[in-house]
Amino acid sequence: MTYSIDFGTSNTVVARWNAATGKAETLTIPTLSQKIAQNPPLIPSLLYVEDGATGQTVVGQTVRDRALDTATNTRFFRNFKRGIGTVVQGFQPELDGVTIGPEQIGSWYLEQVITQARQADPGILDSVVFTVPVDSFEAYRLWLGQVCQIIGINQVRLLDEPTAAALGYGLANQELLLVIDFGGGTLDLSLVRSEVKENSQIKPSGFILKWGQKDFTQQSGQKLKIANVIAKAGQNLGGADLDNWLMDYFKETQGLVVNPISMRLVERLKINLSLQSQAQEAFFDDENFETYELNLTRDRFEQILQERQFFDRLDGSMNQVIQQAKRQGIELADIGAVLMVGGTSQIPAMQTWIAKYFDPSKIRSDKPFEAIAHGALQLDQGVEVKDYLYHGYGIRYWDRRLNAHNWHPIIKTGQAYPMEKPVELTLSASVSNQPSIELIIGELSSNNNQTEVYFDGDRLITRNLATNQLNVQTLNDKDGSRSIAELDPPGEPGRDRIKVRFQVDKKRFLRITVDDLLTSRTIVMDEPVVELS
Repeated sequence: MTYSIDFGTSNTVVARWNAATGKAETLTIPTLSQKIAQNPPLIPSLLYVEDGATGQTVVGQTVRDRALDTATNTRFFRNFKRGIGTVVQGFQPELDGVTIGPEQIGSWYLEQVITQARQADPGILDSVVFTVPVDSFEAYRLWLGQVCQIIGINQVRLLDEPTAAALGYGLANQELLLVIDFGGGTLDLSLVRSEVKENSQIKPSGFILKWGQKDFTQQSGQKLKIANVIAKAGQNLGGADLDNWLMDYFKETQGLVVNPISMRLVERLKINLSLQSQAQEAFFDDENFETYELNLTRDRFEQILQERQFFDRLDGSMNQVIQQAKRQGIELADIGAVLMVGGTSQIPAMQTWIAKYFDPSKIRSDKPFEAIAHGALQLDQGVEVKDYLYHGYGIRYWDRRLNAHNWHPIIKTGQAYPMEKPVELTLSASVSNQPSIELIIGELSSNNNQTEVYFDGDRLITRNLATNQLNVQTLNDKDGSRSIAELDPPGEPGRDRIKVRFQVDKKRFLRITVDDLLTSRTIVMDEPVVELS
């Protein structure tokens, strides 16, 4: 049985396909899922560590039911998804003699969610489609595969969150859809066009991390619906940032102490301002005998957003998508519908902002929480996704002009995959009697705003840094992985020695083949870079 998991910064949704009804349905997991009448059964992305040494944790709604999200110690974690696959600067908490990073917190959380999902639904859970942010790096995507491997998931596929949302809302034939996915941690935009092919063989779609025994190919003689991704943009901006901005505002104006209690109040205040023009939150801490009282108007909230360049950043992502679309002859007027997804997309300021670009009749926001998880399940229902690389790849070299390392692109962003032709690079030895040739290969972001992630007390903070430098995450910069070719006999300078061919396959892995030009041998044959060690 295939499940989909929309692992979010604020909430997580687990869904499955109901063969009897022919529809996707959200799974309710006892003790983990919220029981709020107007919302689907969301699982709060919260975790409390009871014992770091043994990995004993409490997750989801149970954290709130036991009031562990008001604990004023470092055992309570929220927004931890934002730190996964990134370098966390400075301090990281240590519990029970163990340093606890975002990857470990996230692993504990997902292991609990999947384990309890299996208990709640006795069917065989052997395949999962995870949805991921547009701007996520390979480190995050591969981490998801490692978590599933630990708990025995046989097959894992990945799909960009806004593309999944387009599938979740439903794709009409030849319709052009713009998805704006604005959740707790990221802002993602994706422009998707649907196509239909008759009598086509349906093959597995999505970025596949691990093949199991399941055959996903369906027989020919039926309609194949294709979701063709035209343009996309993503950045680390979400509801958690708005919470932090409000917290900083009350800290400056009222001297509010930053702790889990005040963070929870600020979040509730933000949510209430989506429903009313003025909101108030109060709480009495009977442990410390402190009273918290917060008041804010919607107008002042939007002024705070303006001061933080919130709307400028929204415009930046929108303009990025518009420019990509125009290069393919698509104008704003050609877009048939705008689909709003994610809790943060529901705030009135977002509704006002999107109305600058589109007529309100085109805007839909009736599936803000479930569209992504439900859409991901469409991969098994006769839907194929055609996508491209949001990040490029490059090799590191010494730039004599800058007297520093720099990056030479080998595969540019926007490249469709699988690639039809590989990119070739010829290399020689740099010193006499050289035993091997090393290359450091990096994933290059087209976004010049680098994201810094760090802990501020109990808060995991992300901060965007404007820079002219590329945002790069290396794929093989560790001992045992940098060498791509052992030379026998050793290499000598002044002569081309190896030819390297780079190729991105249908699973979105960057692979290399290395030929020794001196001995006419193939040293490395079609190996993924991230598994060179």
